[in-house]
Amino acid sequence: MNFQSVTLNAGSERRLKAGHLWIYSNEIDTAQSPLKNYVAGEQVVVQDAKGKALGIAYLNPANLICGRLVSRDVRYPLDRSLLVHRFKVALGLREMHFSQPCYRLVYGESDGLPGLVIDRFFDIFVVQISTAGMEAVRDEIVDAMNKVFQPQAILFRNDGKMRAMEGLDSYVEVLQGEVPEFAHLVENGVSLVAPVLDGQKTGWFYDHRDNRARMMQLAKGKRVLDLFSYVGGWGAQALAAGAAEVVCVDASQTALDVAAENARLNQGEMRFKGLRGDAFDICKALIAEGERFDIVITDPPAFIQRRKDIRNGERAYSRINNFAMRLLGRDGVLIAGSCSMHLTRESLVDILRGNTRELDRSAQLFIQGHQGADHPIHPAIPETEYLKACFLRVLPAS
Repeated sequence: MNFQSVTLNAGSERRLKAGHLWIYSNEIDTAQSPLKNYVAGEQVVVQDAKGKALGIAYLNPANLICGRLVSRDVRYPLDRSLLVHRFKVALGLREMHFSQPCYRLVYGESDGLPGLVIDRFFDIFVVQISTAGMEAVRDEIVDAMNKVFQPQAILFRNDGKMRAMEGLDSYVEVLQGEVPEFAHLVENGVSLVAPVLDGQKTGWFYDHRDNRARMMQLAKGKRVLDLFSYVGGWGAQALAAGAAEVVCVDASQTALDVAAENARLNQGEMRFKGLRGDAFDICKALIAEGERFDIVITDPPAFIQRRKDIRNGERAYSRINNFAMRLLGRDGVLIAGSCSMHLTRESLVDILRGNTRELDRSAQLFIQGHQGADHPIHPAIPETEYLKACFLRVLPAS
C-alpha cells in the first residue's frame, strides 16, 4: 500500500520518539508537506527532517492535533490485520484483571488505537469513534471485532463532542445483531443494567470500578447520598453491600428510573430513593432540612472541559464538596471524584483541604483512587490519566 509522506520540522520528532502518539500541525514542515495536500482520515508515513521514517499516522489537516501515530513500523498500516492484533493485546490486559467480560475493552491511545473506544457488556459491544482516521476504517473495525470476539451485537454510539471538531456526522447505529434497551453487566460482583442505546456516552462508566469496590467495604448499615448519580453505579453497589438507605440525586428522571431498576436488581428498592434536580439546589434543600448521611459521594461530570475553564471549574468542585461535607454526620466519609483531566490530583486535595477549613473541620485522607485497569495510562501521554477519587473522613475540629 503506497502512502503519501509527511515531513516533520527539525526536532519535532522528539516527542514521538519518547513514546507520544500525537503530531501537532505546527510540527509539520508545510513547505515540504503542505497540509492542503491531505484529506481527513488519510494514513501517511511520518518522517523526520532527515527523511527517516518514524511510522504511520492518520491525519486531519484541519485540527491542531493534526496526526495520530498508529504504527511505528511502516509495514503495518491501520487495517484489519493490525486491528485484530491490537484487539488481542487489549483483551489480554482485561482478562488478566477481570473474571467477567464487562469492561472498557479499548481505551484509545493507551491501547494503540487513538480515536477508538469500545465498552463490552458480555457479548454486546458499544463502539465510539471520535476521529476521521478511525471512521475511515470503520468496516475493518467491525471485521476485526468479529474475528476476535464474535459479538452478539455491535452498537456504534458515534455521537460524542469530538466528532464535530473532526468534521464527522453524529449518529447512533446498530451495526450487528439486536441491542436491548438495557445491557446487562456485572461490576464488583454486582448485577446491573446500562442504557446503552440512549444513555450517556456508552451507557456506563467503568472507570470508577475500583473506587466503588472500596466504597462497598464502607457501606454496610450506612446512609449514603450519591450526587450526580446517573444510573446508580455507586448507589446500587452501596445497596448490594448492605447500605441502610441510598439517596440518588440526578438531573435526569430517566437516569433515576434506571438507578431504581439497578436498586431493584439488588433487592434494594425499599432502601432506595431518587431525587430529581440540580445537585447544588438539592444539597441546599437537604442541608436546610437537617439531613445527615454517613457517606456522601460527589462524582460530577467534568466541570473543567478546557484549560480556560479551570478557575470556574475549581470553584464548582469546591462548592459541591462544601455542601457534601455539611451533609455528613459525625465521622462521615466523603468520596470526592473528578473526571476532569485538567484538574490535578493535588488541586483536588487542596480544594478539599480548603473546604474543611471553611467549615472548621479536620480531615483524614485515607484513600486516593484512580481509574481501573481497563483504562490503562499511556506513560508518554499524561492526558490518558484523568480520574481521581479522594476518600476523606471528616471530623470535628480538634
